[in-house]
Amino acid sequence: MIDLRLLRDDPETVRASQRARGESESLVDDLLRADEERRSSLQRFEALRAEQKQLSNQMRDASARSERRSAMPTEPRSREAKGGSAQGDERAALATRTKELSAAVKAAEAAANQAEQALRRAHLAVSNVIEEGAPPGGEENYVVLREVGSKPDITNPRDHLELGELLAAIDVERGAKVSGSRFYFLTGVGALLQLGMLQLAIQQAVEYGITPMITPVLVKPESMEGTGFLGEHASEVYRLEADDLYLVGTSEVPLAAYHGSEILDLPAGAPRRYAGWSSCFRREAGSYGKDVRGIVRVHQFDKVEMFSYCRPEEAHAEHLRLLAWEEEMLAKVEVPYRVIDVAAGDLGVSAARKFDCEAWIPSQGRYREVTSTSNCTTFQARRLGVRYRDDAGRPQIAATLNGTLATTRWIVAILENHQQPDGSVAVPKALQPFVGGRDVLEPVAR
Repeated sequence: MIDLRLLRDDPETVRASQRARGESESLVDDLLRADEERRSSLQRFEALRAEQKQLSNQMRDASARSERRSAMPTEPRSREAKGGSAQGDERAALATRTKELSAAVKAAEAAANQAEQALRRAHLAVSNVIEEGAPPGGEENYVVLREVGSKPDITNPRDHLELGELLAAIDVERGAKVSGSRFYFLTGVGALLQLGMLQLAIQQAVEYGITPMITPVLVKPESMEGTGFLGEHASEVYRLEADDLYLVGTSEVPLAAYHGSEILDLPAGAPRRYAGWSSCFRREAGSYGKDVRGIVRVHQFDKVEMFSYCRPEEAHAEHLRLLAWEEEMLAKVEVPYRVIDVAAGDLGVSAARKFDCEAWIPSQGRYREVTSTSNCTTFQARRLGVRYRDDAGRPQIAATLNGTLATTRWIVAILENHQQPDGSVAVPKALQPFVGGRDVLEPVAR
């Protein structure tokens, strides 16, 4: 969720962010109105509660006066009747008002609860405010920041599936037989390559003081909603209806929810970082006919995902640090790539800024995404209730960031960029220990 203080103080910044994303500005007006209605209804409820408390005190005082009069010596009957009548009238009036006020308080409380729920719905509908400098526009309006490495000079390159079949590394035919389209088996050296990449990623993470994690792949709805994956991307998510659980599309989800409703010890300059290893699941809804060959776009894959909690003022620098670690991993597997600054209209709802690394794919003659790192500022943490104490000891909302360190799709880039004319594949030096020390993977006779 965005910061409501920013909305109240500078609604035009939020509107400008919505415009840059290509999303409706009316959602900002809806949120402003819901915020005002919630505050107004809460003020009315609190005013009535205060009046109810005051009336309760008056009723108590009236009862005390009655008790004192009862304890006094008997006075002439006319005075006693007069005093009793006045006292009875007072208590009757107070009782009537108490009954009326009780009903008004209940109605005001119900209205305040409804306004709170309406505010939450309106709040969830507004995407994160983009970071200054993010390119405006849609999917094609990204900005190339740099290109790294030399593209291999390959005549008539084989694609990764042909290479994977020659090496007995990828079996999509039996994947489809067992599970359906967009499933596959990684076999032999294919399995070793994936395990090697992921272990290499974990090794690098540990070298930088990042805590390795093996995360759950099933999460509760509040974890999925808290990270922003139940909005426009809900169709991408697998749901187990009988258990009301969701299969994650990235370990970002359980890592973000890991510290939900907690106050972290988060000293200045000391982000809390994790690297989550998990299988990931995506329905790929809306991708019919796209990347149907091989393992570029699949329903299940494995990934090591970095996740960072830091103070908001440190988030920009932390974002660049995660990107540098992604690039270090790509250098280790020796594939040419480029870094792009993703346009606002192509950002997820939680991201204020995103950088993608795209590896060169010779068979397609173009770059394809292999890593992504997003700065989600305080958007996810506000939803999930993740806070820290500032230097004055006051609770503040933390910032969260995420970034891919290795994933199954890398096999595509590794096989294609390191292929040899005879169908063999040279193994990047960093991965050789994970494939039995071999420097070349040879085709398997069939």
